[in-house]
Amino acid sequence: MKAELHITDTDDLVRAIAAQVVSEIKPFMAKLGMPDEDPIFSVKEVAKYLGVSSQWVYQRTCQKEIPFIKVGKFPRFKKSEIDHWLNTLKVPAIHRLSSGSGIIGRIRTRR
Repeated sequence: MKAELHITDTDDLVRAIAAQVVSEIKPFMAKLGMPDEDPIFSVKEVAKYLGVSSQWVYQRTCQKEIPFIKVGKFPRFKKSEIDHWLNTLKVPAIHRLSSGSGIIGRIRTRR
């Protein structure tokens, strides 16, 4: 393995080394089934991710309806836990839509 670095600033050198280490470790982590990262969201970030208001997130947190971690007095949200929580909220379809039945079929036949 050969890495070429053309950097004069120490901070840039540290960042370049860290980036190279991360790029070398990622394939091994993937083989072990370890995720690259599991971002932690703030209230504002999770609200944006879910497409809701921050107030909605605070209400769900207060009622303990959404999984969160307390960091001091601040609620934080792991993306993986939010995704899992979202999957528990799925509402299954009762009937599959087909072109010849139901309202879709009636709309299409009238044209």
